[in-house]
Amino acid sequence: MPKMKTKKSAAKRFKVRAGGTIKRSQAFKRHILTKKTTKNKRQLRGTASVHSRDIASVRAMLPYA
Repeated sequence: MPKMKTKKSAAKRFKVRAGGTIKRSQAFKRHILTKKTTKNKRQLRGTASVHSRDIASVRAMLPYA
């Protein structure tokens, strides 16, 4: 069997934490920020966890993480 390849686009977007949960960055913070409120932009800072329904597909893209 050949080695499984990591999807490099997923490796740049997700990190696996020590407890096994998967960390992701918040969406909607890149551009068109002038029409978004300061409160909204502040709440989009930081990271979030991947939803439980999406964990299986993210793990398939990151076989060695």
